[in-house]
Amino acid sequence: MITLRLLPLFILAISFFISSCGTTSRFGKADDTPKPSKTGEKIEEGVASWYGPNFDGKLTANGEIYDMYGLTAAHRTLPFNTVVKVRNMDNGKSVTVRINDRGPYAKNRIIDLSKKAADEIDMLGSGTAPVELILLEGDLENSRVTNLKVPTYTVQLASFNHEHQAQSHARKIRGARVEKINMGNKTVYRVYHGVYTDKNNARKKQRQLKRQGFSGYVKQIEN
Repeated sequence: MITLRLLPLFILAISFFISSCGTTSRFGKADDTPKPSKTGEKIEEGVASWYGPNFDGKLTANGEIYDMYGLTAAHRTLPFNTVVKVRNMDNGKSVTVRINDRGPYAKNRIIDLSKKAADEIDMLGSGTAPVELILLEGDLENSRVTNLKVPTYTVQLASFNHEHQAQSHARKIRGARVEKINMGNKTVYRVYHGVYTDKNNARKKQRQLKRQGFSGYVKQIEN
């Protein structure tokens, strides 16, 4: 039996034990959860290049007419209309661009700038420059910022001729995204889900979605 004299110490010990069993703490799991990228944060670092006269006036991947004198850029995975600041790490100069195209096609580069954007950070002559990308506007929750040298996979769920059909289908599936694809004279809107560096994980997700009533297949993201 606990004496009255020892009761305060017993209560203090029990309180300490209970507090130490909590689910969150300054060093607990809650603080270890990865945070989504926020505006103003650096999201990528690598080599930038630029493209100009040979593409001027042609359609970009999102259906716009490419203007080499506009402040736009091509990125392999960032959602269209994402706005990023591109800082030239050699000279500290920066430019703000909007993503409206896909590229670059060289695997050791992370972004293709318009001629105007490249001129703003003094990389026209060199053709390339080491840069960092800082998110200014856009939702990266469903983006695919990955190491481009590693094969990546996604689940394609559907393809439509009209955007409103694709968006309607995507709204039924949590985490789905719609991408506009130009195929010569034809434009299609594809519904994708997820990005995976492990093909088996992509297949698991595909089977899970199938059980939920959404058919699809795994495809490798073109690099």
